Amino acid sequence: MIDKFRETFREEAEELLSQLEDVLLELETRPDDVELINAAFRAVHTIKGSAGMFGFEKAGRFTHDLENLLDACRSGLRAVDSRVIDLSLRARDKIRAMLAEADSSAPFDEEAQALMAEFRAAVEDGSQLSPPPGSGKAGSVKAGSVKAGSGTVGATSLSAGSGHGSSGADTGRTATMQPEATQTGADKPGFKAGTDETYRIVFEPAPEIFMNGTKVLKLIEELAELGTLSVVPAVEAIPPMDLLDPERCYVSWNAVLTTSSGINAIRDVFIFVEGASRVVIEHLDIPDEDGGRQKRVGEMLLERGLVRPEDLGEALKSQKRLGEVLLENKLLKPSDLESVLAEQAHIKHAQEHQHDTGAMSVRVASVKLDQLVDLVGEMVTLQARLTSSTSTLGDTTLSGIAEQLERLVSQLRDNAMSVRMLPIGSTFNKFRRVVRDLSSELGKDVELLTEGAETELDKTVIERLNDPLVHIIRNSLDHGVESPDDRRAAGKPPKGTVCLKASHSGAHVVIQVSDDGKGLDMDAIRRKATERGLIAPGEILSDADAGLLIFRAGFSTAVSVTSVSGRGVGMDVVKREIDSLGGTVSVETSAGVGSTISLQIPLTLAIIEGLLVRIADEHFVLPLSSVEACIELPDDAGQTSNGSRLLSYRGDLLPYVELRDAFAIQGTVPGFRQVVVVNSQEHKIGFVVDAVIGDYQTVIKPLGRMFKDVSGISGATILGDGTVALIIDFNRLAHSARAAQARSA
Repeated sequence: MIDKFRETFREEAEELLSQLEDVLLELETRPDDVELINAAFRAVHTIKGSAGMFGFEKAGRFTHDLENLLDACRSGLRAVDSRVIDLSLRARDKIRAMLAEADSSAPFDEEAQALMAEFRAAVEDGSQLSPPPGSGKAGSVKAGSVKAGSGTVGATSLSAGSGHGSSGADTGRTATMQPEATQTGADKPGFKAGTDETYRIVFEPAPEIFMNGTKVLKLIEELAELGTLSVVPAVEAIPPMDLLDPERCYVSWNAVLTTSSGINAIRDVFIFVEGASRVVIEHLDIPDEDGGRQKRVGEMLLERGLVRPEDLGEALKSQKRLGEVLLENKLLKPSDLESVLAEQAHIKHAQEHQHDTGAMSVRVASVKLDQLVDLVGEMVTLQARLTSSTSTLGDTTLSGIAEQLERLVSQLRDNAMSVRMLPIGSTFNKFRRVVRDLSSELGKDVELLTEGAETELDKTVIERLNDPLVHIIRNSLDHGVESPDDRRAAGKPPKGTVCLKASHSGAHVVIQVSDDGKGLDMDAIRRKATERGLIAPGEILSDADAGLLIFRAGFSTAVSVTSVSGRGVGMDVVKREIDSLGGTVSVETSAGVGSTISLQIPLTLAIIEGLLVRIADEHFVLPLSSVEACIELPDDAGQTSNGSRLLSYRGDLLPYVELRDAFAIQGTVPGFRQVVVVNSQEHKIGFVVDAVIGDYQTVIKPLGRMFKDVSGISGATILGDGTVALIIDFNRLAHSARAAQARSA
């Protein structure tokens, strides 16, 4: 039992140490920020207090001296400078090593003793006094950072009650919506203490809004994605059926939204309809749970101008409930009363969560999530088999049961997958330390910028991205970004930048690592590749293909081997890992401007929505989210003089691939065939198949070691009848087709 508690403490301490690193790196840019200093102190204090309790006395004693240093900074006795940050970061690494030691009773090593001595010397060095507490500008940690010491450990968590609810447009009841559950302590779902704001939204669509193709309920769903939404439809204006015009909108909505996205994000939802429709957005103040009194229903009705003061006074004299009296006397519409009650309940709920954001979270071991997804995958396969068998038997009763089971399994699949999704910002934050330490080692001044940190990926994919991104960033700092003197000579600012960017692209996430350095030397790369026999002398390669040579094993253009690079193994790791994930790598570079390495990664490695197609007797699956259209193969489609296949598609020429030829499938070619149009790396390409069967919930099964290098196939799945369908890697097929076309040209 003691060992279990010790392991739990190690996990919590690891999270606190990660938070401490984020806060220290942020504090380096804002040394006068009192709130950041306090956050760092609280994290260290929490670790020290718990270390001794669970038998880590040595780590506790070591942390005590670091705590004294941070306390001196917090008290204004010592300035926060580069020395304090360096010592604190080194101490953070040492604490982590101490907690991993098997024998926590061993004496301090020389490194620990030297650090403790430096802590004491730094405390005594009070020559530079920082401003007293409160005089600095207090601010919060920037996006991507996590505050430590809030009274709870920032544990990996799952939000209860997640998922989208009904918009409530079909009934008069209130529907409460929340965004999909996430899994990090930094991204707290639902109500967020100190970061969320609450708004009242009135949306009265123009009666003719349907005429321009606007889907009103989609706007409500977009609001729900911004935060926690309570919405009530006003349906009193709907006329009797014989007078109803199906092309007119009679419903309006009253909503209350708690979000951290700000009022501009709300306005963006209605940006295309606010001209003709009435949209009112008002900020609501949430009273403090301890001292603020919540408004009564009567006050809220008067505030919104829904009743007259004299009518309210008369209604209050009755022994009945206020709402019942107002409705009986027809002084208030039912939807107005319901919207006020919904707002009151929403504010109460937000008020309760102002100071307690951890009550809705539980800690779940990642292995249990993996087991859950595996079981859901087996259930999806079994459900497909049941549907197939039911169709064969023709039993209508069994068909109804199978359809209900299919809906339930689909919802279970979506929920199971959502709890495995993590924002990639948690991984991005780890690289701030890498950039800081490496730029110092290389004598360069480099800043790390991040974009799209909220982009979500399967946790398994995120875990495997760490090493590839480390190697790319190290390569950018060593080979890409110049020294400050060289940058000044080139007319650039002395501080270089490395930017990490993530964005969704269909069923994939694109991660880009960009730098503003000198770019890749394509001539040197081609020369080195010729020397090593990777390309033939005089062979012409495009810049895109030449850039991919840096991912070959042992390839390096470095003149000498350093502690950072030069052996040609780092970028090889990137290519192998991304290939194993079913992703692709591409390189863009411009001399003197910089380089961008793009990684396109599947969103998940477990279950996807697929499009099932057939070629002869073989079945294949394409990721449905990347499919744009399915069209008939026209008679005028053919092969051009340079070997490329083109067809006319929506006024443009669309290249296409004959999958029958690509996979060497024999058999009679049918007279009627179809083309599946997909978006591949910002380009459209068609794949010719014999027949399109329909969408299919695809449980991805990895290929064995014998087939892992098969080009154009990323995995397999089991169909309802027990046969196997291969999952097409359309990005690689498209790349091969473009390469073949370039060679022919």
